[in-house]
Amino acid sequence: MELVLTRPQLVRWRTAVFAIFLASGLSIATWASRVPAIKSALGVDNVEIGFLLLGAGVASIVGLSIASAVLARFGAKRGMLGAMITFAIGVAIVGVGTDAVPSYGIVLLGLCLFGFGNGAVDVMMNIDGAAIEKQSNKTILPLFHAFFSFGTVIGAGVGALAAAAGINVLAHTVTMAGVVVVIALTTYPAVPARDLAEDPAPGERAGWRERLHTNLSAWREPRTYALGVIMLGMAFAEGGANDWLALGVVEGHGATEAVGAAGLTVFSVSMTVVRVLGGPLVDRFGRVNTLRILAVTAAVGLLLFILAPNLPLVFVGAALWGAGASLGFPLGMSAAADDPARAAARVSAAATIGYVAFLCGPPILGFISEQIGLLNTLFILVALIVASGIASPAARPIAGSTVGAGHPQR
Repeated sequence: MELVLTRPQLVRWRTAVFAIFLASGLSIATWASRVPAIKSALGVDNVEIGFLLLGAGVASIVGLSIASAVLARFGAKRGMLGAMITFAIGVAIVGVGTDAVPSYGIVLLGLCLFGFGNGAVDVMMNIDGAAIEKQSNKTILPLFHAFFSFGTVIGAGVGALAAAAGINVLAHTVTMAGVVVVIALTTYPAVPARDLAEDPAPGERAGWRERLHTNLSAWREPRTYALGVIMLGMAFAEGGANDWLALGVVEGHGATEAVGAAGLTVFSVSMTVVRVLGGPLVDRFGRVNTLRILAVTAAVGLLLFILAPNLPLVFVGAALWGAGASLGFPLGMSAAADDPARAAARVSAAATIGYVAFLCGPPILGFISEQIGLLNTLFILVALIVASGIASPAARPIAGSTVGAGHPQR
């Protein structure tokens, strides 16, 4: 049965999902901003920090993969609540393992819970965002992803202030975990239980195994893999920038570390701005045309970044790179959720492909860069961005869906 909401109910639901996206970004930046303090407190080296990152990344992929089962059994309303509390507990445990009971194993456990919960909620909040798009008949997922970016900015800022004020990791992470739990509990009533997210109605719980079987069928659909290519290319472009853009400015163009950090800031600001403004752009030109334009923008920006003879053009390249890479992931999510009955399966599958690229791509690029140089390695990203643009027709709305179709003016 199709969900029918009043305007105030829809606004409350949309506001709740904005807050959930923000909470996810907030949690990621909370622990990431304290990595130097965690490293110092535990007395570990970069290799051991790398294994902590790997643990969180693997747990995230497990969370992404199991989200379909959680949705089939519990629905998005309860599933998001449980996942948010899980990653909040994980963030708090990181603080416990850093200061209260210093232990590498406890920090790893916390990061695994954090990664698992964040991976699971990522699928569910995107499905909710796509359902809100259909209720509103507007492209909104890019704006939801902008709120995730706002969360990372706020979290990083609070982390910097906490470090400057000498606040230990335990007090910081427990406080921020409490904030996430408050967001989880206050947003829960505003999220409707609905067939769109497979929230089981009374008496229907026995059919969850059949729903899970339907969810897993997404991996047999060619469109899933085509959407995965779109998201993979743009996830590589975003993840590669996060990890290697600043170093590329320093090592490839002979700039200072401060200038390298400024280059990454230009990329991040450009990406966030386009995510804020991207919905109307998609509604005007359609998903496919928008993805093609942005793929060209990202490829040109990255080529300019690599080949620029001076720093001003490097910054222009970084801005174009960020703008071009901004919407591939959210629009891929939106396209995967076109059919509400299979949204969970398709979003989970496509997101898994994208996140594997996001998490595993940068280390692979680092290895390759040791052989051919960092700027030369970035040409691989150009090729992946081009592949993403070529695969963009897969994002065309399916029959019966109007969100993302575009409305050209005449």
